[in-house]
Amino acid sequence: MNRQLSMTSITSLVAAALAAGVLLPAPASAQRQAAAAGPPRSAPLGNLRYEVTFDSASAARRTIKVALSFDVGGPGPVLLSLPTWTPGSYEISNFARFVTGFTATAGGKTLDWDKLDYDTWRIDPAGARGVTVGFDYRADSLDNALAWSRPDFGFFNGTNVFLYPEGRELSFPATVTVKTQPGWLVATGMQSGAAPGTYREGNYHDLVDQPFFVGRFDLDSMQVDGKWTRLATYPAGAMAGPARALLWDQIAKTVPRMTAVFQETPWSSYTTLQVFTQEYGGGSALEHSNSHLGIYNPGFIGNPILASITDHEIFHAWNVKRLRPADLWPYRYAGPQPTPWLWVSEGITDYYADLALVRGGVVDSVGFLALTGEKMAQVASEPAIALEDASLSTWIGPIDGTQYQYYPKGSLAGFMLDVLIRDASDNRRSLDDVMRELYRSAYKKGRGFTAAEWWGAVSRAAGGRSFTEFNARYIDGREPFPWSDILPRVGLRQVADTVREPRVGIATRQDSAGAIVVQDVQAGGVAQEAGVKVGDHLLALGDVPILDPDFGTAFRARFGKNDGDSLPIRVRRGTDTLTLHGRVKLFARVENRLAADARASAKAARVRHGILTGVTRMSP
Repeated sequence: MNRQLSMTSITSLVAAALAAGVLLPAPASAQRQAAAAGPPRSAPLGNLRYEVTFDSASAARRTIKVALSFDVGGPGPVLLSLPTWTPGSYEISNFARFVTGFTATAGGKTLDWDKLDYDTWRIDPAGARGVTVGFDYRADSLDNALAWSRPDFGFFNGTNVFLYPEGRELSFPATVTVKTQPGWLVATGMQSGAAPGTYREGNYHDLVDQPFFVGRFDLDSMQVDGKWTRLATYPAGAMAGPARALLWDQIAKTVPRMTAVFQETPWSSYTTLQVFTQEYGGGSALEHSNSHLGIYNPGFIGNPILASITDHEIFHAWNVKRLRPADLWPYRYAGPQPTPWLWVSEGITDYYADLALVRGGVVDSVGFLALTGEKMAQVASEPAIALEDASLSTWIGPIDGTQYQYYPKGSLAGFMLDVLIRDASDNRRSLDDVMRELYRSAYKKGRGFTAAEWWGAVSRAAGGRSFTEFNARYIDGREPFPWSDILPRVGLRQVADTVREPRVGIATRQDSAGAIVVQDVQAGGVAQEAGVKVGDHLLALGDVPILDPDFGTAFRARFGKNDGDSLPIRVRRGTDTLTLHGRVKLFARVENRLAADARASAKAARVRHGILTGVTRMSP
């Protein structure tokens, strides 16, 4: 009777408070109980064994079947959680939303369970010592942080499917068994177990840092810089012959240049996983400690941009998967983990991807300067934002165009630091020394680096020069980068060229399926005169596919010669594919590019040579 009266009173108070817009605190006794209980904590678990099944039957349902068996080592409910995000993809994905058909059993009997929160399952083991949970995971998201499938193939990430005991240490070892059908392959960077189809890792962080390919795909390997490297590509035959040989050659040339920065190869083997599909409008990849997974439009095959993205992801094996800011050490999977240092983790990684290309001979010095100049133009055309702010804000996906500016702007910040360090030391030290010092003093000691350690290493490499003002103006601040001061120190200059280029007069957007959709048609432009309409799916301009990753360059080269030349425009309108007939119109544009300065000082020329080759001047 007293309890009923108490609950009635509380209900009345809450109703009155809601009506008045007042938030009532919990009763003092409830607050004390919650504080005493602390954060949710699972019963202790051991002997964790994961099983993943993907075959033609599950592929037809676009699902991955997952089971986890474990021993319960103590009292209380079992709390199992899925991560909410994948390191490297700085956004909340809530992988639990793709789970269906969750079950929990022990000894053939069904166990009671409910949800503690949206990504945590609470199971009553009912005294059982051995428990198995199972579920289906939806594999229909063409995203390198998620899972995707076709009738003969699927990929998934460890963060998608591997549950962990809530509130417990993540240092537990675990095994994974992948079940598939005869003739299908499995590719992953995970360590092979004792039995075929089994894999193992010594802790949860390494366990979930592993994407898998399962199905029919091409797989080959070779030794690169003394370590085995695997290349897995789907669909089978998509990247074969000269294009495959080209990528292998590029990897063989660039990986040793990246290893030279840290003077260590941190993996025993490395696996590159690539999907090529027309469903994807561009190209992107996600890094892991000894692998990466990339998704590309087929137009990337044989294109230098594929080598650039590949190098970016491989360099991440050192920078961010091992060397990373203290904000990201250790990874926490239950919610966002923002850091102001993505300009180093991502931007400087992008700088080193460019360096690997030129130092490895994949591009020449002109190509490297073109890449750097394009980033300068991109940053100049976007809203001004501090690099620290861009790093933090990416988690919420700002709509002002700054979400990913820490990539190009961070790359340029790395370039500037490299120039300033080499200039201050007469090319005896470089940004390489900073990366190598922190790799040894932070990562090798099992922790992340701090702001004081980063700027201290930069200052030491530059002979004691202070970078307090640099940080305040260009990293924490929004001032434009001082190219008029930086470029002469590296023997470069900006050259303005007037070019005539073709313009079609349309604005486009990319839809969820990767198609390029016409959003606006300019009055009097080529497109309007040819009959292009808003809503048309743009397929090609002349013989240049719109999804060609090098579309701009190819289009200008093909149609940038004469006004009035024929310009066929191929579109899809509803179910019809149309070829509309336009005429080229050329417009003048001033284009800035970087070039070597023939009047550069001997010191500046040494700095430029050092950046392009990776060498430093050791002698007086």
